[in-house]
Amino acid sequence: MATRAIISRSRLLGIRSSSSLSGSSSSYEENLRQRRELLSPGLISYYANPLYIVRGSRQWLWDHTGRKYLDMFGGICTVSVGHCHPKVNSALAAQSEQLWHTTSIYMSPAPQAYAKKLTAKLPPKLSVCYFTNSGSEANDLAVLMARLYTRRWEVVTLRNGYHGASPFLMGATALSTWRYATPTGFGFVNAAHPDPYRGEWGGAACRDSDAQPGRSCDCQQSGECSAASKYVAQLEDTLRFSCPKAGPAAFLAESIQGVGGIVQFPRGYLGKAFSAVRAAGGLCISDEVQTGFGRLGSHYWGFEAHGVEPDIVTMAKSIGNGFPLAAVVTSPEVARTLAEALHFNTFGGNPLACAVGSAVLDVIDEEKLQENCQRVGQRLLSGLQRIRQSNQLIGDVRGKGLMVGVELVADRASRAPLEAPRMARLFEATREAGVLVGKGGFYGNVLRLQPPMCVTEADADATVEAIGEAIKAAN
Repeated sequence: MATRAIISRSRLLGIRSSSSLSGSSSSYEENLRQRRELLSPGLISYYANPLYIVRGSRQWLWDHTGRKYLDMFGGICTVSVGHCHPKVNSALAAQSEQLWHTTSIYMSPAPQAYAKKLTAKLPPKLSVCYFTNSGSEANDLAVLMARLYTRRWEVVTLRNGYHGASPFLMGATALSTWRYATPTGFGFVNAAHPDPYRGEWGGAACRDSDAQPGRSCDCQQSGECSAASKYVAQLEDTLRFSCPKAGPAAFLAESIQGVGGIVQFPRGYLGKAFSAVRAAGGLCISDEVQTGFGRLGSHYWGFEAHGVEPDIVTMAKSIGNGFPLAAVVTSPEVARTLAEALHFNTFGGNPLACAVGSAVLDVIDEEKLQENCQRVGQRLLSGLQRIRQSNQLIGDVRGKGLMVGVELVADRASRAPLEAPRMARLFEATREAGVLVGKGGFYGNVLRLQPPMCVTEADADATVEAIGEAIKAAN
């Protein structure tokens, strides 16, 4: 039954495998051999037979055989307006004919024009941009700014959070799966992460979402979240006992934990956390690498959904639709700290990157992609909640807009993670159905759905059906 349904869904998605876009099976084997021999052995490959992707268009990808896939992961939450969007492509091509590169030692039109357009999307005090090439670089720089501004050292982050895998940021990333056995953590303190599903507190009315954990809850939907207050008390203990008496330099947090498995905090947590950190003299840094640019539907930035205003914002991924681009945006007062010494990024503010970033902002507005995230995301969440009722392997469904997680468990009562072999079968079955999803969470048991923001309600329905049938295949 599951196999027939997967085949049926494959036909609905328009998948074909009879023709080849780029080479034969022999070229696939040769490329696989070269990847293993010439590239880092630490690279992760999804699926038993890694996909060999050769073309993309909007929410679709094609492999070397010509088979078409619905991309519900967006290159790890990176493709925002769609693969090879014509307006973005045109902006890149036009800029490439005019000016590729100068660095910041000279003036050129693109960085200022783009910074003006980008900061217009943020609160007025966040008015100064520093462009980088990746989210790790952006978070690295934000931490440096906070330390220089406060003249303090310790930075508090949350367990289960991911902020980059560079040697410097391994201490900020509190997931052991991303940390090597080398000295890390110098200057970083990891506080308890406020997870309403797996944490000590939280339940059926704690999230800012229609998808809630299936646990009893002490608070009412319209009232104050008691779980948030309890987790903030733990954060205050961390500030009190694990930071110097002078206080922390900063608090760095995602609005929703992405790599950690689309973990949403209890309502009101981030606001109370920001207040506690500021009372201790620290700055607040919002990591919007995965939650920014309208993906959550209800708001353009994730921090807005929490009713807070950070001192520094970092952004990457969706900002460039796959082009290497990231940014740190802060106040003039904090930004001035970088004038204390020479600071330079060779490719930061590159004219090509700025042209792409500017076009991405235009497309999000013109095609009303934030509104699309709200509408399609709601349909996706509703569909997944519906199949959760009849699939005991789904322990939790969560998220906002087009940032959705589905946590798979072996037992709902204990929340024991689904065993790795069954998780692998489920994951392979989604691919066979023609739908590409991601994985996350500490145990690797969370399906991550963070697609290009142009996906449709029909795509949401196809994804729900594919996941439902894949769960049957995992039994």
